[in-house]
Amino acid sequence: MNVRAAAANVLYQVVDKGVSLSSALPTAQQSIKPRDHALLQEICYGALRYLPRLESISGKLMDKPLKGKQRVFHHLILVGIYQLSFMRIPAHAAVGETVEATKSLKGPRLRGLINAVLRNYQRNQAELDSFAVSHQAGQLAHPSWLVTLIQNSYPDRWQEIMAANNQKAPMWLRVNRQHHTRDQYLTLLSELDIAAESVQQAPDAIKLSKPCDVSTLPGFEQGWVSVQDAAAQLSVEYLDPQPGELILDCCAAPGGKTAHILERSQNSRVVALDCDETRLKRVHDNLQRLQLSAQVLCGDARSPQTWWQSDEKFDRILLDAPCSALGVVRRHPDIKWLRRQDDIAALTQLQSEIMDAMWALLRAGGTMVYATCSITPQENTEQVAAFLARTHDANLADISKKHDSSQLGQQILPGEQGMDGFYYAVIQKQS
Repeated sequence: MNVRAAAANVLYQVVDKGVSLSSALPTAQQSIKPRDHALLQEICYGALRYLPRLESISGKLMDKPLKGKQRVFHHLILVGIYQLSFMRIPAHAAVGETVEATKSLKGPRLRGLINAVLRNYQRNQAELDSFAVSHQAGQLAHPSWLVTLIQNSYPDRWQEIMAANNQKAPMWLRVNRQHHTRDQYLTLLSELDIAAESVQQAPDAIKLSKPCDVSTLPGFEQGWVSVQDAAAQLSVEYLDPQPGELILDCCAAPGGKTAHILERSQNSRVVALDCDETRLKRVHDNLQRLQLSAQVLCGDARSPQTWWQSDEKFDRILLDAPCSALGVVRRHPDIKWLRRQDDIAALTQLQSEIMDAMWALLRAGGTMVYATCSITPQENTEQVAAFLARTHDANLADISKKHDSSQLGQQILPGEQGMDGFYYAVIQKQS
């Protein structure tokens, strides 16, 4: 299939049908040549990142919107505008290939319309680009409800957060210290002329200067290194696993944190739990590549009795709670358009129920780390405050030495030290 046609199909699936980009994109990649995978990803991610701007321009260029079975061609126009506006593809190639995509999409009669719209954009690009950023949606590239939420939550930093959300995320690695120290692996990268740097806060993390194929990384298939954002790696720093402990990674898929716990703790027994059998396959795949072993269970975290019949309590629990994922928008730009304001309340209720269920599985004197990849106070500081208020034997650990903040737990905002947006709170159960 023509790669622009594949991109139009992905946008149609995400924007019109509500399918996640992480589901739609791999399916589309199967229909194109492997050498075009990166181009498809760039177009899809970029178009979703700047969707309101592209929609404004297309609206100016069209007498009436394309509807019904022709909706995919509306998204093809967005694909063409994105290439002309943001990519270095020669204009004649961007227009020609986008027009050619009408064949793959079985709409050759719309060839003339697509060509006319894109040529018109070329002729009037400066004026149309200026119009596209003359309103809030075009300037910020966020839905209005999310703009309001971020403004209210971070009145002094909201613009910084939204700007970070619209940037491409860097590629972070997690060094498996069972094979190498971080400095040793940095040397291996340097020998291959792969530019990279470390950060103090996450001792196993390396940030690459530019993304690369994992096949080019030294020892990737041997488990020497994994791809994981530095903020996600902090979960193990706060969990602080000790040798011989029984540890639960709750909501574990795709298994990056499970693997990190095992890499950092000798002779620990680790249980990885998730409610999605399909996503648990990735946990198994990750553990197999890294040659690590954990007990992998499928079950609802709110109902431990259905998957944990043992009387044994856990020494430590990492609760990577289901959340709005509003801290990782730069990695998943579709979140901006798929997430709804009402989702926040439903998620906070689910998080609350899971926290209570997990607390019952924690031994006296044990530690639970509550984590989300969100930036909303409702899911983070307010959630933890409510849990502490209703749980008599729960104490919030002082983690101020690990970060520069006096707030309840640690809130990392998108882009801080190049990291994703994450929240952590460490809660200890009284002996």
